[in-house]
Amino acid sequence: MLSAFKSIPTHMDYKGQKLAEQIFQGIILVSAAIGFIYGFSIQQFGWTVYIMLAGFAISCLLTLPPWPVYRKNPLNWQPAVPETSGEIRDKPQESQKKKKHK
Repeated sequence: MLSAFKSIPTHMDYKGQKLAEQIFQGIILVSAAIGFIYGFSIQQFGWTVYIMLAGFAISCLLTLPPWPVYRKNPLNWQPAVPETSGEIRDKPQESQKKKKHK
């Protein structure tokens, strides 16, 4: 059962994140406009809220899961550099001499 959860992809590339954000904002904007116009025409603010909530739910369903459309441009990572066991690497900040303030 646990292996089934581990096989589900959970990543999204940068272009996919941008696309998901644009889709999310577009759906929210369209649902807000439709909700405002409809609520104003029938003079019921509740319908405006319901339409906005429906748009939010639809946008969450379309953008929160990492659908394959959001994973089309994966990053090519550089291979890891193996460290030798005898070599100790200092951080650049630690290797510089610290100045003492008076």
